[in-house]
Amino acid sequence: MWLSPDSAAKGILLPVSPPNTSETAAKSPRAHTVIDVRRVPELSKQFFAEAQAGYHFYTRDLDWERIGHMRRGRRVIFISRAFFRSVLAKLSPARRLFLVASVVFYALGRVSFHPAQGATVDVNFQFLGYLILFALLLLELSDRVTMKRDLEIAREIQSWLVPSAPPPVANAEIAFATRPQNSVAGDYYDAFYAPAAGGNADRLFVVIADVAGKSVPAALLMATFQASLRTIARQGLSLHQTVLLLNEYASAHSLGGLRFTTAVLAEFEPASRRLVYVNAGHNAPALRRASGAIERLEVGGLPLGIVPTAQYETGTVDLLPGDALVFYTDGVVEALNQRGEEYGEPRWGAAIAALPNVSAQDSLQLLMKGVDEFVGTTVQADDITCLVFRSK
Repeated sequence: MWLSPDSAAKGILLPVSPPNTSETAAKSPRAHTVIDVRRVPELSKQFFAEAQAGYHFYTRDLDWERIGHMRRGRRVIFISRAFFRSVLAKLSPARRLFLVASVVFYALGRVSFHPAQGATVDVNFQFLGYLILFALLLLELSDRVTMKRDLEIAREIQSWLVPSAPPPVANAEIAFATRPQNSVAGDYYDAFYAPAAGGNADRLFVVIADVAGKSVPAALLMATFQASLRTIARQGLSLHQTVLLLNEYASAHSLGGLRFTTAVLAEFEPASRRLVYVNAGHNAPALRRASGAIERLEVGGLPLGIVPTAQYETGTVDLLPGDALVFYTDGVVEALNQRGEEYGEPRWGAAIAALPNVSAQDSLQLLMKGVDEFVGTTVQADDITCLVFRSK
């Protein structure tokens, strides 16, 4: 994964395209090297992680409890057949036919024909099977490259919808990081100023949200959520009214509640250090007091988009210098290591409780380092997003 210099400095961990090194490579005596041998261990780990993720993708619908009671030989045959059927099901009908043909040709091997007396013709069906398989591989690769290019464009557009740097805040500081499970994500975080109710000075909105689903569908709904929130926030309504309108809009575009959004929306008043919030079915942010005590921000209601007429309560907390408020999505606590174990709320809570009295950026890096060390190279099934709001 490459990190842009400005993104790394701001704590935004987004995969970006590697820098253009063609000019440097031309001047280097190693310019002819396709792969830097120093990166072989790293690339090997990445390959095996991707292979493991691919295997789980094709075998995730198997009844593993039933398989566990099978004898070893029967189990191998059953898994192999199920794996092959799963691969077939994910191909187009035409490519499915050619894959079966390649397997049949490979099984036939070399066949000899005798069209006339004394004449023998050898046909290598196995080689023909290889050619068909290679052609299928090229077709699938071209589809993947095209899709990857489109996803990169979508990722670039999505990066415009979230802040590249936190806004300046009196008596507080903010840091955030996000790691999409795919090129695009359904997680959303934001910090922006909007008119306050009654025409008073602008208020600071702090938001974290997670759209149900993953990849492109979730990213599209995330973009809709961001646009509607920004539009409603400019109307100068109270936080309670803002959430009610946002829920009505989300319900009208949630496919009957199937595409709901969990979120925590908060407004901060810098002079008094008072934070008013609504937790709409999201993971409760953890407030670590400077004294070491932990509080959870749980007041709110249902996720947005399930019930158009849902009611929400607002909660209030008064922050003191040194308090750290940690917002996060469920991808953090559900992060998996190589043994399939979740990071879990207990580990995450302990990491927050152990935070020293450092800046928001340093706090964020400490929290993300703990998650990284736990998961290692395991490919994650969900987006990971964290936002640290520290009072000073």
